[in-house]
Amino acid sequence: VNMPMASKAIKHPRQQAMSATAATIVLGLLCGLCSCLALVQPSIGHRMKARPQTATMMRMASSTGPNRLMSVSLLRQAYCALRHGQSLANVEGIISSDPLIATVQHGLSDAGKEQARAAGNRIAENLVGGEEGIQGVAIYSSDFARARETANFVADALVRHSIPLHKGGVILETRLRERNFGQLNGGPDSRYGDVWEIDADDADHTDFGVESVNSVLDRTTGLVLDIDDELSTTGGKNWKCILVAHGDVLQILQTGFRRMDGSLHRTLPHLETATERNLVLADPYCSRHAI
Repeated sequence: VNMPMASKAIKHPRQQAMSATAATIVLGLLCGLCSCLALVQPSIGHRMKARPQTATMMRMASSTGPNRLMSVSLLRQAYCALRHGQSLANVEGIISSDPLIATVQHGLSDAGKEQARAAGNRIAENLVGGEEGIQGVAIYSSDFARARETANFVADALVRHSIPLHKGGVILETRLRERNFGQLNGGPDSRYGDVWEIDADDADHTDFGVESVNSVLDRTTGLVLDIDDELSTTGGKNWKCILVAHGDVLQILQTGFRRMDGSLHRTLPHLETATERNLVLADPYCSRHAI
C-alpha cells in the first residue's frame, strides 16, 4: 500500500544545524547594523537641533504646572507690572472683582487719577532718560475700569514724550482681570486676609468661591508667553511691556517670574497703588530670584 507523503519534508539533522547557523549569522549582521546606526544618530540629531537642551530645560518643559514661564529659560521682551491707581472701591473699602460690575463701575478716585498721571510721567521720563534697545512700549491692561483708566493716563504720557505705542494705544486683556473673589465680592476688603491665609497652605483652594492662586498664575503667565511670541514677530528691537492690573493678580504673577510657588505671593513686597515694578525672569537653575 502506498503511504501518503507528508505535507512537509522532514529535514536531516545536518540541514537543521546549517539553518540555525545561517539564522545566527543574519541576526549578528542585523545587530551590528543597529549598533552602527546608534553611533551615527546622535550626530544627525545634533545637526538638526537649533540649540541643544539641557536635562533641566527638558524637565521644565515636560512639567510646568500652572506656571507657564517654567517652560522657558528667557523672555525676549522687557516687562513691567503697574498696579492701578486708587479706585472708588478702595475708598469704599470693598472688594470689586465681578466683571459685570467692575468693568463699568469703581473707576479711579480723584486721588487715583493723580497717582496714575504721575506714574505715566515717571515711566515716560525714565524711558526717555535712559532705557535703550527698545522700539517702543506695549501697554496691556485689565478691562476693569480702574485699570483701564490708569493705562490710559500712562499712554497719554508716553504719547506726549513721543514714545511709540504698540498698536497705537492700550490693549485690553481679560487675562489681567482681578482675581475673582466669589462670595466675598462686594463685601469688606478686610476679608482678603481670610483668603490669603488659606492661599499660604493651598494654591488650588477655592474657598468662598474664589478663583484659585494657580488659576491666576496659569492665565497670567500664559499671557506673558503669548505677548512675547507676538511681539517677537514685529522685527527690529524689543518692546517694553507694561502690564496694568490689580493687587492679587500682580502679586501672583511675580511668583511666576521668580519661579516660586504661587502660595508664597503674600511673602513678596506689597505693590502699592499706581506703583510700577520691573519683572525679570529668574534663572532657571534657581528656585527663587530677587527682582
